[in-house]
Amino acid sequence: MIEESGEEELGRELEESILCLQGDIENAKIATLLNGKYDASDAIITIHAGAGGTEAQDWADMLYRMYSMYCDKNGFKRKVLDVLEGDEAGLKAVTFEVGGTNAYGYLKAEKGVHRLVRISPFDSNARRHTSFASVEVMPKIEDAPDIEIRAEDLKIDTYRASGAGGQHINKTDSAVRITHIPTGIVVACQTERSQVQNKETAMSMLYSRLVEKQESEEAEKLAAIRGEIKKIEWGSQIRSYVFCPYTLVKDHRTGYEDSNIQSVMDGNIQEFINDYLKKI
Repeated sequence: MIEESGEEELGRELEESILCLQGDIENAKIATLLNGKYDASDAIITIHAGAGGTEAQDWADMLYRMYSMYCDKNGFKRKVLDVLEGDEAGLKAVTFEVGGTNAYGYLKAEKGVHRLVRISPFDSNARRHTSFASVEVMPKIEDAPDIEIRAEDLKIDTYRASGAGGQHINKTDSAVRITHIPTGIVVACQTERSQVQNKETAMSMLYSRLVEKQESEEAEKLAAIRGEIKKIEWGSQIRSYVFCPYTLVKDHRTGYEDSNIQSVMDGNIQEFINDYLKKI
């Protein structure tokens, strides 16, 4: 009908509609893969800078920006829970909550070590540097019936909130850090207005970390039985981001690549996530 009418504008509209429909179909296919126990949950993400000082801390900050833009583009709500600023620039660590349908189901694909290769802006000799940052992703779990946390197993410290947003927080020891002594797990929250709120949020994070630890241990046992257990070491990065001598982002688990590194750093990582979900 469009060919008979000779109206090119209708043809362009049809092409756009087909592309949109194809995208909707692909998203529907991916959604059917999100059937894990906690896939529908919100996610809690922690980014840690690796060894390397300012360069690694800047890389952690770049990853935080990437995930922030991903959340904004996909309608996920984002809330910073704890942040440790870098010595000169960037971030030593940041923990933030991502809320929305299947937030954990999608973002679990990002768990692992991320590697950066670039000419360092902090090197006066303009040498190429390799930096690492680890990304932890866990589902937000308010309460786990099979997880018991005893008061005597907790070490609770309070301190004065600092970092981004600090000017909006009461200048008292409202920030809370909780150490679970039996496992050594440490969680912290400093962005709520009161110590009570920060403690509640930190306890929720602790539940999630303990559940994740339990699930991980069960998975390792099954993998050991199958003979497929593999150590996760600092060198076993899941993805590399190369800015020099060429531009390329490559996921080492799936083989998926994208040469438009700036687009990836601007939060366009859904294709990496989709490819991972289709292949795991």
